[in-house]
Amino acid sequence: MHKMKLSEIVDSLSLSVVTGGIDRDFEGVYAGDFLSRAMSRVEADDLWITIMNNVNVIAVASLTDAAAILLAENVSLMPDALAAAREKDVTVLSSGLSVYELCVALGRYGTVS
Repeated sequence: MHKMKLSEIVDSLSLSVVTGGIDRDFEGVYAGDFLSRAMSRVEADDLWITIMNNVNVIAVASLTDAAAILLAENVSLMPDALAAAREKDVTVLSSGLSVYELCVALGRYGTVS
């Protein structure tokens, strides 16, 4: 895998920026919704793809130092999660694509091995 800027995939995949900055690099991608599993698998500088939208997702992303959360399927953050993301400076992106479609698209960029 190689490093990519979040801004590159925001542009190329037409992602929406919900909160946070997109100048950060990411190296890996993790896709999953089980929070305890994500807590042990998301690594620093990973892009985490999920459909979970609650405040616990923000806590896990902050704890693991994920580069960003990418919400699939047009999922919106719950209001308290949005407030927490802004407070903790967690970047959250959004897409109408499914988790599978996002993984396939990111794999084409060489970000998924």
